[in-house]
Amino acid sequence: MKKNNYYWLMGCSWVLIFATVAQSQILEKGFFNFNTVSTERISGNSVTDVVFDGQNLWVGTGAGLCKTSDEGNTWINFDVSDGIGRGGISAIAATDSIVWVATAYDTLIPNVGRLSAGGGLSYSTDGGQNWTHITQPGVTNVQNITYDIAILDSTVWITSWGGGLKKSDDQGKTWIDVAPDSFFFDPYRHLNHRAFSVLVVGKTLWVGTAGGINRSTDGGKTWTNFRHQNQEQPISGNFVVALGHQNYQGRNLIWAATIEAEDPDEFRAVSISEDEGYSWRITLRGKFAHNFAFDDSVAYVVTDNGLFKSLDGGETWTDFPQIIDRETGQKMWTKEFYSVAVTPEHVLWVGSSDGLACSNDGGDTWKIFRTYQPITPKTAVKTYAYPNPFSPMRHNIYQNNGHVRFHYASPRTTQATVKIYDFGMNLVRTFTHLAQNGQNDAVWDGKNNEGETVANGVYFFKIEISGQEPMWGKIIVMD
Repeated sequence: MKKNNYYWLMGCSWVLIFATVAQSQILEKGFFNFNTVSTERISGNSVTDVVFDGQNLWVGTGAGLCKTSDEGNTWINFDVSDGIGRGGISAIAATDSIVWVATAYDTLIPNVGRLSAGGGLSYSTDGGQNWTHITQPGVTNVQNITYDIAILDSTVWITSWGGGLKKSDDQGKTWIDVAPDSFFFDPYRHLNHRAFSVLVVGKTLWVGTAGGINRSTDGGKTWTNFRHQNQEQPISGNFVVALGHQNYQGRNLIWAATIEAEDPDEFRAVSISEDEGYSWRITLRGKFAHNFAFDDSVAYVVTDNGLFKSLDGGETWTDFPQIIDRETGQKMWTKEFYSVAVTPEHVLWVGSSDGLACSNDGGDTWKIFRTYQPITPKTAVKTYAYPNPFSPMRHNIYQNNGHVRFHYASPRTTQATVKIYDFGMNLVRTFTHLAQNGQNDAVWDGKNNEGETVANGVYFFKIEISGQEPMWGKIIVMD
């Protein structure tokens, strides 16, 4: 969710009016009962956030919220019918006693066009059995999306970009606008009031905005601002999209995903401080980082261009190869990773634009979690393509090629042949796929037999398995 909104947010016209104290509305039926139903699949394949609360792993996707308590063997999915807000998950914060989530969706504004809007916040104090939903704090939810949440004692802090930095001391009944500096709160005028990320370390509050990094040690009463222009060893850029904390062997590191805001000499990178923000060293230059996770001395960073691992505080890095499921051979066809977490049992979880994956050996081997509509003997459709329509230039990009899946079921492990035809039924591509007993995905890169990307249009695909009737499907290729 975050990535798709960075640039239009920087260029949009801010015409909203902001109140000093925002009174939110809690729905009259504030509590939603959830009948626990376990599934085998996560709710969506675009994984925006991953948070571990000490017992449950909470996963945010573009289709809703899900959790697992058994390392992904079973999942419980939550959506608007359970008390979660409308849209995809834009932020999660969880402790051993409470979980908060925020959502976002696109809306069509007359005479303006399509804009993003906040779907509100929801919290649960019983592991998701019951939820209380709160409408998006602020005078409007348009261009007011909560991108991060942090909990400091009994206070909840949210960063909502157009809505700025807010806090609530009464579980969301009322919200107070907080300016992370000495100026009157006004996100329209001050880049530093357009808040994006928030982190709690002990009693210290860190807030990332479009105007730098802000630190408060007194609950938000006073602030110190660090930006690209006011230090000898500054952050790489003033737009701070993520924050993280690492503590090991006496080292106390603050990590920040810092990208360019306004000045031409700013650039995207990861900025790291070991002296409470007074100086920063720069690493992963040119990378657009989305999140951080730490396992003692090991640091993981998810970026637009891969998953990275460091054993020495960010001095040197290893770039992970393509993630492949150790049991099924299924692959993640993406280099875009949005979220990452490590459990106390040293299980690494990463969320991408093409599913969720976990590793219990530091990333040497993986298990992939994806969602799909299963094919059964009772289903009328025997195969389908997803995403559909498919863009070879935008969907599941890996090594500069897009990828689409043809889903089907096989009664046994065998070889399948996939044939793709254009609208005139001319054969354009043939390839084979090792079908496992059960559900399968054959992957096409959008190219013909000569290695050229096919033209826009309607295509038909046929999956052939010996001893079975051919399975036919249709796909639209469109850039």
